[in-house]
Amino acid sequence: MRLILFPISLLLSSAACSSEADYAEAAGLSAASRSTTAARPRPEPVSFTSDDARKDALREFDYKWPAEVSAEPALAAMLATSRDRLLAQEQQEFAAALTDAPADCAPCRNRSYAMEWKVVADTPRFLSLSGEFATYTGGAHGMYGLTSLIWDRSRQQAMTGWAMFSSPEALQTALGPRLCAALNGERAKKRGESVPPPSADDTGFNACSSVAEATVLIGSRTGRAFDRIGIWYGPYVAGPYAEGPYELDFPVDAAVLRAVKPEYRGAFAAGR
Repeated sequence: MRLILFPISLLLSSAACSSEADYAEAAGLSAASRSTTAARPRPEPVSFTSDDARKDALREFDYKWPAEVSAEPALAAMLATSRDRLLAQEQQEFAAALTDAPADCAPCRNRSYAMEWKVVADTPRFLSLSGEFATYTGGAHGMYGLTSLIWDRSRQQAMTGWAMFSSPEALQTALGPRLCAALNGERAKKRGESVPPPSADDTGFNACSSVAEATVLIGSRTGRAFDRIGIWYGPYVAGPYAEGPYELDFPVDAAVLRAVKPEYRGAFAAGR
């Protein structure tokens, strides 16, 4: 689902320019505007780490976002607030575990949290992100998941991918049988055998999982409009933990467009 877009602005006469100043003159930039452009700070990705190692315990915390987020000050501030809240929560839990965990259970005291935001699509109005997170709070293994975030530049507001659709049921209807077929195809690849009917399964991992249980990612191949959607099922939703997540990719078509809320329909276009 993640697409890397390369917007290129090319001035045809630049090939004849012999210096940066000549190029600026050809582009119609004054000395003052060149100075202002050069002084403007370039957005940079953010990688924040906070670790705490004790004699028999370790606390790890990592939080990252790309330069595209840094270019949106209000969004960056919102994520920074969330990051600080999560760090404070982990610090409190770690301190409590150091005191309360059984003396013979070192793993019970360990804590970790990692979040990495990545660009799914970048259109003129919207920045679509996925947030991959993983946590460990003691026990046999950690947990992980994926969340979506759509930043609306015109409203300076954040929402999930689900907020762009009228309802989970509407999107389920729009995807129809192809959702189940795609999911069972991926299950068969992982399991090495075809998927039996749900009636022959007492775990629920052969049934067609509802999109209401999934994370919805909104993507774009062109950078102009949303034309792809991803359906991401986390552990224990479409299969056991050992199978890992399931991510399905679908083009936006007329049926999917009908499931989009009217106020966002103009941001979508049928894809291939």
